[in-house]
Amino acid sequence: MVTTWTDVDPAAYIDAVTPAVRRRDAQTLSDLMERVTGETPRMFGPSIVGFGEYHYEYPSGRSGDAPAAAFAPRKPASTLYLADGVAAYADLLARLGPHTTSVGCLYVKDLDQVDLEVLEEIVRRSWTTVTSGTFGQRARDS
Repeated sequence: MVTTWTDVDPAAYIDAVTPAVRRRDAQTLSDLMERVTGETPRMFGPSIVGFGEYHYEYPSGRSGDAPAAAFAPRKPASTLYLADGVAAYADLLARLGPHTTSVGCLYVKDLDQVDLEVLEEIVRRSWTTVTSGTFGQRARDS
C-alpha cells in the first residue's frame, strides 16, 4: 500500500481529533513543525499531518516520497515520525521527559509533560538531516 498526499484540510482534521488532550497536542505539534520547517501542513494519507517532502529509496530499488517531518494524533499517544530514526537523538531524548520510541517513531502521551524546547530541537535536527539532499533512506535502513 502506498500512502499519498490528500486534499483533506489539516486544520479541520486536527479540530476533529479526540480525545481533547490529543487535539490540543496536535495543534501544538502543527504549530511547532510549521515554525521549524517553514512549510504549511498537508495530510499524508488519512491521519498523518506532514510538512515538506523527501525522496527515499530502498536497497531493492523501490522508492517513494514521504513527509520530511510529520506527526499523527493517535488515541494512545501522539506519534512523531523521524525518518532518520530515533537513535541519533539519544542525548535529547534523555532530557525530553516521558516518552517511548520505536525505530523511527517518538510517542508522547502529553506534551505538557515534556520539554518543548528539546522536542523542537529533535524536530529541527531531523528536518535538517532529511532535507539535506543526501538522505534517501528510511529509519530502519539508517
